[in-house]
Amino acid sequence: MIKFTLAGIDGDARAGVLTTFHGEVETPVFMPVGTQGTVKAISPRRLDEVGTAMMLCNAYHLYLRPGTEIIGKAGGLHRFAGWEKPILTDSGGFQVFSLSALRTLSDDGVRFRSHLDGFLHVFTPEKVVDVQRSLGPDIMMVLDECPAYPCNQSAAVESHERTLAWAVRGRERFLGTEPMHGYSQMQFGIVQGSVFPDIRRESAGRLSEMDFEGYAIGGLSVGEPAYLMYEMTSVSTLSLPTEKPRYLMGVGTPENILEAIGRGVDMFDCVLPTRNGRNSTVFTRTGKMHLRGASYADDFSPIDGECTCYTCRNFTRAYLRHLAKSNEVLGLELLSLHNLHFYHWLVREARKAILGGTYQEWMDLRIAELGSVMVSAG
Repeated sequence: MIKFTLAGIDGDARAGVLTTFHGEVETPVFMPVGTQGTVKAISPRRLDEVGTAMMLCNAYHLYLRPGTEIIGKAGGLHRFAGWEKPILTDSGGFQVFSLSALRTLSDDGVRFRSHLDGFLHVFTPEKVVDVQRSLGPDIMMVLDECPAYPCNQSAAVESHERTLAWAVRGRERFLGTEPMHGYSQMQFGIVQGSVFPDIRRESAGRLSEMDFEGYAIGGLSVGEPAYLMYEMTSVSTLSLPTEKPRYLMGVGTPENILEAIGRGVDMFDCVLPTRNGRNSTVFTRTGKMHLRGASYADDFSPIDGECTCYTCRNFTRAYLRHLAKSNEVLGLELLSLHNLHFYHWLVREARKAILGGTYQEWMDLRIAELGSVMVSAG
């Protein structure tokens, strides 16, 4: 059975439970990005230990390498990647559109050349559904067009109309085909409209009529100011069905996530915690810390004295700095693990505050603490 149940609401903030074939996911939830079927430098076992409930993978990259035929033969992405918890796959639309020099866009779909070998490929709304049927994620995204920021209103309208037309075709394909690996899947529509409220309202309303299992908010965190991202998030969530999960794509910093939870978002993904970890920057309750700084050379305290992750329980800032300065692979894993633990801790605490009816007060305090210290020793 697949379903979404709300366990509590505090203002616009929501705590829920998303039930999939591969398990239940408590929301709000943060999904680490495993583009190629793996979260960089972290094994599935470690992901599980650090508290990951759902992973995001990318249909575009997996379609190109190793290919859907191989993953299909393996029994789907869960078996291929050794991850038995829920998986969401992005359609690859953002990746295709970011390759502007390598693609041609039309109402039928996208023709693009692989960034790996230059071969020509075509993504249509139907093809994207077929690819994700073969991959077998619990949640698949429709093909959409993500307009650049800034763009004028006429360009945003054109992109919005194309995205809706593609959503109709993708939904028809999804409803007209059966899962390939013996379990049900969900399909999410994607709200677009750049920073134009009326377009976003229309997008959300027309997608809601298609009765997707959930809805994503796309086209944000692409260069617009934070206040516009928050405004467009609110416009979108207030126009979407209350009983369906809402996913803000590609967001973001801890502050971004807390603000979006307060605006009714349930699901998040971002490369930031693992990318920052691989570059020696870690998140703490009082801000960010760049561990290559000289002052950490003889600092034998943990990254965060209140953190219970494997890294903080076993290693000091001095040792972690040594790994980073020596370009040791272990450093990439340990710092990424800490950051993911921090993000998972943050959304779990947010859920507790929502269920306790104190979310706004808790969020204001947490954001103030996060911004109170920017630890970056030189």
